[in-house]
Amino acid sequence: MATAAEIREMDSDELVEHIKTVRRDLFGLRFQHATGELENSAGLRNSKRSLARALTIAHERGIDTNEIR
Repeated sequence: MATAAEIREMDSDELVEHIKTVRRDLFGLRFQHATGELENSAGLRNSKRSLARALTIAHERGIDTNEIR
């Protein structure tokens, strides 16, 4: 989980890649949760928070995050 300071140090390309990675991880965690395989539910919460931090910083920079998948 990256802190806001670490995310702010990333350039725009790194930030976009970070958002893609966190979204991919979050999808996997949601799938594990739905199938009952998730052992650490805190990981789900941490991924959501990390994604929110990254998206907030992307919006501050004016990056269109709707196209990032």
